[in-house]
Amino acid sequence: MANLNVAIIGVGLIGGSFGLALKSRLGDGVHIKGLCRTQASMDAAVARGAVDEASSDIAEVVKDADVIYLSTPVLQIVPMVEKLLPFVKEGAVLTDAGSTKSYLWDSIRPLLPPHVYYVSGHPMTGKEKSGVEAADKDLFLHKCYVVLEETTAPKDVYDKVVNLIRLTGANLTTLSTAKHDRCASLISHVPHITAAALVTLLSQNPKDDEDSLKLAGGGFKDTTRIASSNADMWADICMTNGAAIEAHLAQMQKILGEVADAVRRKDRTAVHDYFAAAKKRRDNILHETEKMFEI
Repeated sequence: MANLNVAIIGVGLIGGSFGLALKSRLGDGVHIKGLCRTQASMDAAVARGAVDEASSDIAEVVKDADVIYLSTPVLQIVPMVEKLLPFVKEGAVLTDAGSTKSYLWDSIRPLLPPHVYYVSGHPMTGKEKSGVEAADKDLFLHKCYVVLEETTAPKDVYDKVVNLIRLTGANLTTLSTAKHDRCASLISHVPHITAAALVTLLSQNPKDDEDSLKLAGGGFKDTTRIASSNADMWADICMTNGAAIEAHLAQMQKILGEVADAVRRKDRTAVHDYFAAAKKRRDNILHETEKMFEI
């Protein structure tokens, strides 16, 4: 992969970590340009070593790129593709780190000219902090990275993107866009909404707020940690994966309603069975996930 030119559009937590991972593995064999909005963010991206050069000029960033890595919030990706396509060279491939895939696939595919390709992806990792300052070359290490089955790229180009992602140390898997969105809703999107709901619940009980915080231990902090994530990113996710999220939230409401009813009826057996079944399933999940990937 010597002399590979990569453009990162949005050098924040994910884009910055991707750049750091590639530089740590390829060194001078990859040249990375980053698109940033402000001089401060350009300086930070270069200082961290996530990119070799940074600019706010989209043409300058993408004109020589073999691979263009889109890592902005989801609703910014399609407008960004429209802006950069006039400057992309023939044979270049776009890939993205967007959290919802059907929306992006349906929107980007019709925009692409011949011989500019799209391989969609989603790294299942992150932090509650954002920005290139939080970037980490090991952010993807042993984390699931979904490469979507739908693509406009020929096999050699698709494999080029897969092999590039593999350099991050991620565990790769493939899914269809529709299945990805359902699974991501279950395992990521609804849990984030639920964490935010727990914080909102605390806010809606102001008379007990201060004393409740005195009692807050590891359980509350661990359960609500992801509520500190970027609000723009999560608003975009909800707007672009609405069907799956709405359906799973309805299931969640039903589950909580059944628990509330059992508590009201003082049905200890039902409440016990609820917790016991959840414990058994989670313990099995931890065991199962250890065997799902071969490093």
